[in-house]
Amino acid sequence: MALHIGIDLGTSGIKAVLLEDLARVVAVAAEPVAISRPHVGWSEQDPDLWVATVFTCLDRLAAEAPQEMAAVRGIGLSGQMLAALILDADMRPLRPAMLWNDQRALAECAELLASVPDIGRRTNGTPDPGITAPKLMWLRKHEPALMDRARMLMLTKDYVRLALTGEVATEPSDAGGTQLLDVAAGRWDPALCAAVGWNAASLPPVLDSWAEAGRLKPELLSRWGITGPVAVAAGAGDNMGSTLGAGGARPGDAVLTIGTSGVACIVDAAFHPGPQRAILTSAHVVPRMFLSMGVVMSATASLDWVGQMTGRKVPDLDAEAAAFVAKQGPAVAPIFLPCLTGIRTPLNRPDMTGRIEGLHPGVTPAMLAYATMEGVAFQFADCIAAQREVGVRPERFTVVGGGTRSTLWLRLIATALGEPVGLIQGADMAGPRGAARLAAVAAGAPISVLSEPMSQTSVVAPDARLAEVIAPRREAAREMLNG
Repeated sequence: MALHIGIDLGTSGIKAVLLEDLARVVAVAAEPVAISRPHVGWSEQDPDLWVATVFTCLDRLAAEAPQEMAAVRGIGLSGQMLAALILDADMRPLRPAMLWNDQRALAECAELLASVPDIGRRTNGTPDPGITAPKLMWLRKHEPALMDRARMLMLTKDYVRLALTGEVATEPSDAGGTQLLDVAAGRWDPALCAAVGWNAASLPPVLDSWAEAGRLKPELLSRWGITGPVAVAAGAGDNMGSTLGAGGARPGDAVLTIGTSGVACIVDAAFHPGPQRAILTSAHVVPRMFLSMGVVMSATASLDWVGQMTGRKVPDLDAEAAAFVAKQGPAVAPIFLPCLTGIRTPLNRPDMTGRIEGLHPGVTPAMLAYATMEGVAFQFADCIAAQREVGVRPERFTVVGGGTRSTLWLRLIATALGEPVGLIQGADMAGPRGAARLAAVAAGAPISVLSEPMSQTSVVAPDARLAEVIAPRREAAREMLNG
């Protein structure tokens, strides 16, 4: 019996899962994490809150399953990507972390692209305000005294691992999101660091994602009743961790995450950058593989917004939208571009805002919910089309994330793609499961563990009749997008 913990650090919440033999879920602990929005377009979090929340989750696992917790031999972390967390010489945060959906560094993106015109083919993609490098430029411009004290750039899960082990490290999947890493080579690029104004010496060492990046501190072994030792893996960016946890390890495996944001992740045996279509391409957490990522900036977050506007809970909106489709059909619903925090793939328009067409007095919350799900499905289809354009070849589709609770949403996505999409058992566990696989290898399991497939429990096929109805609506959405 092998026991490992996978921890997934999401934008709005953190989940820790204790797994036996990487299959049986022994215990789960989850806690929300607050986001600060001090100005329109800004998005920040207190990094010490990440640590405190992880510790709270592990406290709960130890209380719920003390016998199994005692036998844990590995911990893995996957975490929200693209954050800018600046530490001082004592490895303490100098300010809140700027998150992936922070939009303030628009001007710096243009400056960086002008300075390094080929950056999209050397790094993970074209400059975007959500990516780390433009944020560093913004900080240098607007908070210079703070940047003079900066001694380390840290990413979300790496800061938590620092608290667990006392060791500073990162790995290629997450580091690729900084735009300071030569993605094909897997090494920090001194020229890119110079272009951003960051000291290359103030970057953590880059280890393999499955490597042991430290061991759990003795005082934490005691706190959680673990006999030890416990290897803590270098870990993964959240998209790579979820892709791995959903069985995405072979070329052609495509994993769509319907979460706060939406991501279309396609495993690729070659580096196929697509900066012209705002595609992100980073190292995967499986040896010699890359991950092509098309990004929908606002997925379940858009449906949450509709819930806030209408005073409805999201599960109720889903049920009402399904009833609306069955009774009236989608044709009378408004058309919604749910780009509430901009569009990344395929247009790279972080300044774009949501648009609704077809409002009339008869529009109901159910219709708005349907239009939101449809709009997100169209955006996923746009991502996949753009990825195909640059040479990436998706063959098998799996869907994970909170949005998988909606049968209607899955049917819309399958129909918009024109491809069947599969579900796996415990789709909401994909991130922690992927992190736990990395933990197992760090603790001594064979690396072949990373490539073990996941069985699909069900498949949602495209709906031919729905396809006929939404085809003209998709064309109308394209016209709105380009208008």
